[in-house]
Amino acid sequence: MISVQDLALQYGKRILFDEANLKFTKGNCYGVIGANGAGKSTFVKILAGEIDSTRGKVIIEPGNRMAVLKQNHFEFDEYEVLATVIMGHRELYDIMVEKDAIYANPDATDADSMRAADLEGIFAEMNGWMAESDAAELLSNLGIHETLHYKKMNELSGAEKVKVLLAQALFGNPDILILDEPTNDLDAETADWLSNFLADYENIVIVVSHDRYFLDMVCTHVVDIDFQKIRIYRGNYTFWYESSQLLAKQQADKNKKTEQKRAELMEFIARFSANASKSKQATSRKKALEKLNLEEMSVSSRKYPFINFKPDREPGDIIFKATELGKRDADGNWLFRHVTIDMQKGDKIAMLSKQTGAITAFLNIIAGVDTPDEGTYSFGQTITPEFLPNDNSNYFKGDNDTDLINWLREYSRDKDEQFIRGFLGRMLFSGEEVNKKSSVLSGGEKVRCMLSKMMVGNPNFLILDEPTNHLDLESITAFNNALIDFRGNFILTTHDIQFMNTVANRIIEISPKGHDRPIDDV
Repeated sequence: MISVQDLALQYGKRILFDEANLKFTKGNCYGVIGANGAGKSTFVKILAGEIDSTRGKVIIEPGNRMAVLKQNHFEFDEYEVLATVIMGHRELYDIMVEKDAIYANPDATDADSMRAADLEGIFAEMNGWMAESDAAELLSNLGIHETLHYKKMNELSGAEKVKVLLAQALFGNPDILILDEPTNDLDAETADWLSNFLADYENIVIVVSHDRYFLDMVCTHVVDIDFQKIRIYRGNYTFWYESSQLLAKQQADKNKKTEQKRAELMEFIARFSANASKSKQATSRKKALEKLNLEEMSVSSRKYPFINFKPDREPGDIIFKATELGKRDADGNWLFRHVTIDMQKGDKIAMLSKQTGAITAFLNIIAGVDTPDEGTYSFGQTITPEFLPNDNSNYFKGDNDTDLINWLREYSRDKDEQFIRGFLGRMLFSGEEVNKKSSVLSGGEKVRCMLSKMMVGNPNFLILDEPTNHLDLESITAFNNALIDFRGNFILTTHDIQFMNTVANRIIEISPKGHDRPIDDV
């Protein structure tokens, strides 16, 4: 068990959370949620002992081992992959290194040999002889082929390193497992394996994630950071979200009725308090008014951007057609071939591929950023597309390094500053934030800027490459709802399974094998 007593964190006058008293118990998975800046990652760093709180303490049951998903992808560059995983159980790894060093020392003394014998006993009790096979099994389950197990970490790609560090955290069945955004850079198959692994995990899991589907799959409880407080609720993310929305509506309805009653009483008092025949009744109503207690709902720290795509015109009968499209990578290998798509009105297509970069290449082609190596594509005359790229860096450097008002004005037909300010305000850039330079924006802020750019274009066709990357849960929810309501067409790819399942009515898988495969179970 891990418990939190009177925990508080404050930076200057800003309080992130205060008086947090929580218990995390074995067999449960806790999903930590909260608005950007609420302190989710900071909270789990306090639990992990990486930073100190302002007040209070974290108590871990004696004998419990904690493992934390590492975020530094270069920390283990000089170690072999298999050794990096075993380092997840540091005590076991240190014993293994020490006894192997004694055996390799030709000048080892009798005392050294006795020490090695003692280490062998501890090593066996810790099931050390299964360490390499257990680590190898974890790596294989996460998609790291055995040919990579003895390579140095610096020889792996970024996505492969993420999987190795995840295996490191999972290794050795830790009593407390802390994971901050564990599905980042994971393909759908690996994320699904991790979901199943954690759903069956018998110890404590504490996870921060913006992936709603993942949270729903693994969480037994939600840890909500809001109102400068931390509270634990039973159930997964969707249960928490729908319950919170229902409670907010009930509170708003109650306040509305109370305000209506107050207004009626005040009107009566104003009309009849000077009337002798009504004065007694008016006095009675005034007393009733004084007893009314309007329960004001606290303003949540959560903010939802206003995302709404309004097409200038309805699409005609011809939407989009691709015929025998194909593209090679830099080494001349086919990413995809013979992709043929004929979109109809109302089609909302999600694309899948096991080939890294294949869908990004496809979307870049139909967005006009790249050219195909074979085949053709075309849009109908009534179609006005807008593109949300995965890599948006070209929009935020060089000549584009200006304040947000001028940045968005460049793409807007309406150049009026009040219009631009209002638009940015609805996308959560308020007050002085509109004067920020575009080059200093965070990843999530850049995506919100790109969405603003798309919306002022009033498109009826959207091309979306990993649209939820860098967004918080509130922005993802708003974006999700906007696409459900969108009256045009779109083609997208996303690792967010819930996002895909709720907006797409067609799913197509492309491959280098020379065909595209429709998937009908949407």
